[in-house]
Amino acid sequence: MIATWARTVSTRLRQRASVSIRHSAGLTKNPPARCNDPAEAYSEVDGVARLVHGDLPSMLVGGLGSLFFQMLHPYAMAGVADHSRYQEDPLGRLLQTANFINATTYGSSTQAHEAIDRVLNVHRFVHGVADDNQPYDANDPHLLLWVHCAEISMFLAGYQRFGAQSISDEDADRYVREMIPLARALGVLDPPASVAELNATMLRFRPELRLSAAGVVARDFIAHSVVKSRSQRFTYRLLVLSAWSLLAPWAQELLGVSPNRIMDRLVIRPSTTIVSYLMRLAVTPQARYVAMESPPSTTTT
Repeated sequence: MIATWARTVSTRLRQRASVSIRHSAGLTKNPPARCNDPAEAYSEVDGVARLVHGDLPSMLVGGLGSLFFQMLHPYAMAGVADHSRYQEDPLGRLLQTANFINATTYGSSTQAHEAIDRVLNVHRFVHGVADDNQPYDANDPHLLLWVHCAEISMFLAGYQRFGAQSISDEDADRYVREMIPLARALGVLDPPASVAELNATMLRFRPELRLSAAGVVARDFIAHSVVKSRSQRFTYRLLVLSAWSLLAPWAQELLGVSPNRIMDRLVIRPSTTIVSYLMRLAVTPQARYVAMESPPSTTTT
């Protein structure tokens, strides 16, 4: 009886902690039903993307890293600065991104294409002139390639450093390949198909990158002004510092940050690893699904 009571209390506390952590990250809605039918799912049901995207702590670190990386392209940053309300509702923006990732990673093809169509519709209105008087357009395939590479490189790097389990180099390459259909659906013409191609593509963008005035504002806001609660500031600061550490040294220099390597290795990484472990106790990461030879044609959670 005591053991049963203890399990019940533990389950309830874990559920409450899960809700609290998800709400703190702006995830105020339950994730959609998980489609495990290979014939209906948009992504590979036994793929690496579902493993990487299903780990909340490393996705928070990688997601922040992708934001800092993306803002280094002045045209991508101009589109955000001119057409986004990220300073007014940062958690709302995070929720929109999370919903998109969930739909395209765990949803059916119908759910994923609906989410993709919403993004494409928004992109139609995101265009203007950057601070160098050059035009930008969110549907520019070249700019879309940058955003795609910045995102998946940081999601992957975040998981490799802070994820629930280690993944092989082959799985890392597979993750990059699994993201190709989504990239093409969003308008990327030639997305990378391996980690080596991903890294090479990122380097080709380097001459175009700089931190614009709008980028400075975004960097400082994301680093210092997203979280208001004192109780959450320490954890958020750890996530920010860990996100900076994922960036290549040349990207850190462009961003204007200089993480202390000794402090990172001895304090920041171990602390973030502990925080990630505690978060997983409350928010269980998605397990890698093993597809059946003849799965039932249903959508399951």
